[in-house]
Amino acid sequence: MVEHVICYRAPTTVVDVEAIANWLSERLSVPVTVRDRFLDVHRNDDTDLAERFAEARVPSPYERETGNTMLGTIRYEERALEHPERSGGVLYDGVQVQRALNAALPADERGLETAHVAFLDRAIGTWGDHDGRWHKRVNVLGQPALISVPGLYEAPAKPEEYYKEQQRHALLSGDTPPREVLENQVEGEFLIEDDPRSTDALRGYALQASHYLAHGKAFCDEEGCCLFNAHYHEELLEAQLRDPLFCADHEQLYG
Repeated sequence: MVEHVICYRAPTTVVDVEAIANWLSERLSVPVTVRDRFLDVHRNDDTDLAERFAEARVPSPYERETGNTMLGTIRYEERALEHPERSGGVLYDGVQVQRALNAALPADERGLETAHVAFLDRAIGTWGDHDGRWHKRVNVLGQPALISVPGLYEAPAKPEEYYKEQQRHALLSGDTPPREVLENQVEGEFLIEDDPRSTDALRGYALQASHYLAHGKAFCDEEGCCLFNAHYHEELLEAQLRDPLFCADHEQLYG
């Protein structure tokens, strides 16, 4: 049984973790507290987090093997830990990152009675055996639960017109158009980087983390419920930002 939820800030992002923690505390019967960035709070000389992140790097979207532990890469990861605002553009195996962060937790906080929810400024993914490629994710549930703020914008599929415009621009100019160009030219609802709706959109993902440890089930099957695992931006917006936030069953638990 979950007795305490600890949320960790992502200071390089627009996400207000205190607001998310307050929302959780209104729906859970356990204390919800906020700590600074997970990679600062639980980093010490014994964790080797820079090397573990280097090992979790995804070099190719179509290759299962991960990791680049050359000295230059480890130095990059060390700088990213010290200066997170300078990092970006790298995809990490979310399961490997989760294992590394679990090992960094104090032994007396590693049990399932404490739900750690780490908001990250890193892009994380999981390997899809069904199609032989990596998929970006908003979250990876477990201990600790990882919530990727970049994943909120990048993981769910955008409207089809977005990708058509992306291809059209590439054919005309030979490169990928800047994200802001596509966002201005394509109609349809989707979240963009640093979207002011980010905090509200991630509340349900934080609740999924606690729900998973407490009940053993990751997601809800009802599309309109904020515990639903959305694969498209339209689904995400419907589940996270529109009332009612819960299906009938989860309304009884958290409404």
